[in-house]
Amino acid sequence: MHKFARAAVIAAGIGLIAASVAWAQQPGRIRGQIEKANGPSLVVKTREGATLDVKVDDKTRVSALVKASLSDIKQDSFIGIAGMPQADGTIKAFSVHIFLPAQRGVVPERHGEWDARPGSTMTNAVVGNLVTSKDGETLTVKYKDGEKKVIVGPDTVIAAVAPGSKDELKAGAHIIIFASEKQADGSVLAKTLYVGRNVAPAM
Repeated sequence: MHKFARAAVIAAGIGLIAASVAWAQQPGRIRGQIEKANGPSLVVKTREGATLDVKVDDKTRVSALVKASLSDIKQDSFIGIAGMPQADGTIKAFSVHIFLPAQRGVVPERHGEWDARPGSTMTNAVVGNLVTSKDGETLTVKYKDGEKKVIVGPDTVIAAVAPGSKDELKAGAHIIIFASEKQADGSVLAKTLYVGRNVAPAM
């Protein structure tokens, strides 16, 4: 990987560490679609239907998500799984994102509550066994403090992380802001975000 691209990936990973620390401190992430973009000022329609003024600055870290498929998930892939815990202890994934190799060891492995849907969880883990069944793929994933079995079905949105650019923050783009700061004028300063390049972030 080119040294500048690697630096960008590491910076994005550091941003995600900060965002993961903020899970307990700042539980709400912002999900929505950009309606207007004027330089560093964005108008975002949130998933809940509200309109929000969002600002970006030189320190805002942008990563992209590109559409991927089940075949892109391999044994030893480092992935993030947003899903719903099931009664049998498995997790039914509604979103899987495949981290870049350079993010492994930078983005923390963990399992915990998530705010995409009521009762959902997020698991950053390494893929062990993969078993194909009529319902999809069953993945055994391992993280620092344990392991989980994850069901990836036909409705699961699968994406891969890629280095992003603020140039992609245009009208029509779907984003998820992981870390932000409320401003005195009522706007929000985005610190870390994902932009969907050809897929809407589902996490």
